[in-house]
Amino acid sequence: MPPLETTRAQTVVEDEPNALHALSPDDASWSSINLAEAVPGVMTPLCASAWVPASEIGLRMPFHAMGVLAGNRRQIPADPAERITNAFYGRMAVRVDFLCEIGDLIPGQSGEALSRDFFGFVPPTFVSRPSNRRLPFIVWRYPRTLLRAARDMERLRAETNVWWAAAIVTTPRLTIAQAQRRIGEGMDRFAQALGQQAVMAAGAIQPVFEQLSAIAVMAGVDASVLLRGHGEHEESVVLADMWDVSRNRLPLHEFLARHGYHGPGEGELSATAWREDATPVVRLVEQYRAMVDAKAPSAADAVHAAARDEAEARLLASTGLAGRIKARLILRLARRFVPLRGVGKVAYLQSIDVIRAAARHIGAQLVAQDRLDDADDTFYLTRDELTGDLTADLRSLVADRRELRLRYQAYDVASSWTGRPVATLREGVDTTGVTSLLGVGASTGTVVGRAVVVLDPGEAEIEDGDILIARTTDPAWVSLMFLSRALVVDIGGMMSHAAVVARELAIPCVMNTGNGTQVVRTGDTIRVDGSTGNVEILERAS
Repeated sequence: MPPLETTRAQTVVEDEPNALHALSPDDASWSSINLAEAVPGVMTPLCASAWVPASEIGLRMPFHAMGVLAGNRRQIPADPAERITNAFYGRMAVRVDFLCEIGDLIPGQSGEALSRDFFGFVPPTFVSRPSNRRLPFIVWRYPRTLLRAARDMERLRAETNVWWAAAIVTTPRLTIAQAQRRIGEGMDRFAQALGQQAVMAAGAIQPVFEQLSAIAVMAGVDASVLLRGHGEHEESVVLADMWDVSRNRLPLHEFLARHGYHGPGEGELSATAWREDATPVVRLVEQYRAMVDAKAPSAADAVHAAARDEAEARLLASTGLAGRIKARLILRLARRFVPLRGVGKVAYLQSIDVIRAAARHIGAQLVAQDRLDDADDTFYLTRDELTGDLTADLRSLVADRRELRLRYQAYDVASSWTGRPVATLREGVDTTGVTSLLGVGASTGTVVGRAVVVLDPGEAEIEDGDILIARTTDPAWVSLMFLSRALVVDIGGMMSHAAVVARELAIPCVMNTGNGTQVVRTGDTIRVDGSTGNVEILERAS
C-alpha cells in the first residue's frame, strides 16, 4: 500500500500516486463540486480509468467547439501536470484555474465569473487577464456548433440506444477476449457521449439558461416557470413509463428493456442496474399503484403549460420591440435546448452499462477459473489491467485495491483546494443548535413537511408528500422525486439534475446546502423555500 504522511491528528496527505489518487502541481486549484453529481463517492479503479480520461476530453471538447480552445489543446496532454481532470482519494476533480483561463477568453464572460458560477469560488492565486485573441475563431466556430449541437446529440442518443440494447443481450455469450474488446468499445463510446454532453451543456444550455434568467429578473417573472414544460425530458419519460407499469399499461420487462441501464449510483461502473435487480422499481411501482389517477405525472401538464404561457406573455409585454425580438429568440432556444440536458446522459449511461455488463461477464469467467473470488472483483482493476493479458496475481491486486478504497471512503476531502488535497478521517457532525441551512433556490415555492434523508435510492423509505434530502441525485432518483413535496440537495446548482426535475414537477428545490444530509435527520419537520434557498428545521424528530 502507498505510504501516508501524517500531517496532524486525524489528517493525512497521500504522497504517492495510485489507481485512485493523482498528484497535483503546487499552484493548481481543483474542485470536485460539479463532477460529484455524476460520480458521487469514491470510485472503483475501473470506474476511475473510464471517467478520468473521458472527462479530460469532455471538458476540452466544448471549448474547442466554441472556438475558445486551440486545436492543439483539445487532446489529453502527455505531461500529467497539464491535465485538467483527475482522481484524488477516489473522487473526481477538475482544474478550476483552467476554467478561469478559458473564461477570460470568452467575450462577455470573465474567468472570475465562470469560476464563481461553476464552483462558487475564485482561486486566490488567479490573476484575470481578459483577451480577445480567440474572438475570430469564436465568431467562426460557435454559431456552427450551436446549429448542429442538438442534431448531433439526438443522433448519438438514437445510435447508442440501439447499440446498448444489442450489447446487453449478446455480452453473456462472449469469450473473455471478445468481452475485453467490448469494454474498449464501451470506453470509446462513453468518452464520445460525455464530450457531446459537455458541448451541449456548456455551449448551448448554460448560455441560454443564463440569458433567460437575466431577462426574467428584469421582467419580474419566475424563470423556473419559463423553463417548465418544454417537451419531454428523459427523466419525464422514465417517470411516465413507471406510472404506466403501475397501471398495467406497460409490462415491467418492457420498462426494463427501455430504462434498465438506470439504477442507484449509476455513474459508478460497479453499481447494480435496474436490469440486473428490479427490486427498487417494483417497490416504487407498488407505491404508485396505491396513488389515485389524479396524481399521474401528466395530470398537471395543462396547468404548467398555462402558467408558462402566462409568464412568457408578461415577459414579452414588459419590454420594447428590440427586447421582444431578443426574448422570443431566447425562449425559442430554451424550448429547443433545455429538454436535451438529459439526452447526452442517457448515451453515456448506456455506455457505462455495457462496460459494466462486460466487466461482470469477465469476472464470472475468472471466478470459474478460480482466479477471482467474486465477479465484481474486476471493478478493482484498471482498464489496462482488465483488457490486458490477465497474467498478474489478480487476487492480491484486488485485495490491495479494496483496502485502498475502503480507506479512502473513511476520509472527508474538501470540495475545493489548491495543490495537494488533505484528507480528514470522517467524524460525526455536531448538529446541536443548528436550525437552518442556506443553499441556492433552484425551483420556487415554499412547503412544510417531514424530511427523509436518502443516501441510497435503492433502499429509500419515502412516502407521498415527504421532503427528500439527498447528497446528490441522478436520473435513477426521479421516481423518488415524484413522491416528494420538495427537494434539498447538498451538491449542485441551477442546472443540476435535481433542479431541472424539480422545475418540471413544479416542486420547491434548494441546491448546494453543503451538508444538509448531515444536519437534517429523517423525521424532522422542515420548511423549504425554493426562492430564497432557505431551509428551516422547525421541529426535531424525537
